[in-house]
Amino acid sequence: MLSPLVATLRSSPIQVMAEQTRQAIQQGCSVIDMTLGEPDFPTPAHICEAAARAIADGQTRYTPINGTPLLREAIVEKFRRDNGLECTMAQINVGCGGKQVIYQAFLATLSPGDEVMIPAPYWASYSDIVSMNGGVLRPLATAPDEAYALRPEVLEAAITPKTKWLVLNSPSNPSGTAYTQQQLEQFAAVIRGSRNQDFLIMVDDIYEHILYDGRTFVTFAQVAPDLAHRILTVNGVSKAYSMTGWRVGYACGPGFLIDAMTKVQMQINSHTSSVSQAAAAAALAGPQDEVRRRCGIFQQRRDYLLAQFAQIDGLATPRPEGAFYLFPDVRSFIGRKTPAGLRLDDDVALASYLLGAGVAVVPGSGFGMPGFMRLSYATSDENLRVAAARMAASLGNLQ
Repeated sequence: MLSPLVATLRSSPIQVMAEQTRQAIQQGCSVIDMTLGEPDFPTPAHICEAAARAIADGQTRYTPINGTPLLREAIVEKFRRDNGLECTMAQINVGCGGKQVIYQAFLATLSPGDEVMIPAPYWASYSDIVSMNGGVLRPLATAPDEAYALRPEVLEAAITPKTKWLVLNSPSNPSGTAYTQQQLEQFAAVIRGSRNQDFLIMVDDIYEHILYDGRTFVTFAQVAPDLAHRILTVNGVSKAYSMTGWRVGYACGPGFLIDAMTKVQMQINSHTSSVSQAAAAAALAGPQDEVRRRCGIFQQRRDYLLAQFAQIDGLATPRPEGAFYLFPDVRSFIGRKTPAGLRLDDDVALASYLLGAGVAVVPGSGFGMPGFMRLSYATSDENLRVAAARMAASLGNLQ
């Protein structure tokens, strides 16, 4: 018998579509996979070499729960160098990817009925991790014509005595929204003026280095150092360094929270791979030129798809400021019929139709915004060319 919690737990909509895509490809279908947020570039050579050296040097045993001293030192320096944050090694938590770090933070703090505010659209796993730990998701509405940016007045109206967390993900998965210093300062002013001075702020910066059009990245703790005792800054090496399979995420936060998260991790998996930690230290401390070069390629891909999608009648695609996703509004296609006469009643049906046309996307309902869809352009230029052509043809055939 399953627990009531697990019995009601949904499968990740991203993984559901990714699995359907794999099955279609195994059956011989030609499909451009735009489901997973995984860079198509290899892990840089110097990072792989650091992992190989760690194995050769016998670094294959247990490490401290919060990470090796080498990695934590590299994280402390990264926060100082890139973000102007002064963290100590005792304030660092290292886990098996950013997802584990986030899970541990919620498990350590949420009680049944506690509310977690998250701007929609949001990364699908946030919602499920909140519910798994007894929390209640409070989605904060945004609009595509405002680039999916949270407005301060919406945040202010959503805070209640039950609020336990605010989650800010910038640049955002799935929208690519990246908040400016001025926007973050406005959020900070709302938080300072709130009657509830006990809730925490989770800042997910995993796409920090994938930022476009000359924008400068700013993290919340930079603009609101007086709130540092309430801020957990989460990051990782998966996206910027093409290290999704290495499973290393980390966070800097107040000591009481890091200590609690460490107690949780102690009973779950002890620590992430010692070899992966050596590789992550090399990624953070090593040269960053390749990261910037790849960001330029992602921007070119974004611009190409935006130009192609602008020619598709009914497809409204806000311009993302970072990450490597598009999150177009497809509500004009809902209710139409396919050439075979099948009515597309929602974004899930539309995603299924596009999969049959050879393009795999994720329905926006999985991100808290039905009637939209997410496409990852972390794939080759040729794949993007084919995908754009197939989408134009398939959407143009709807009646």
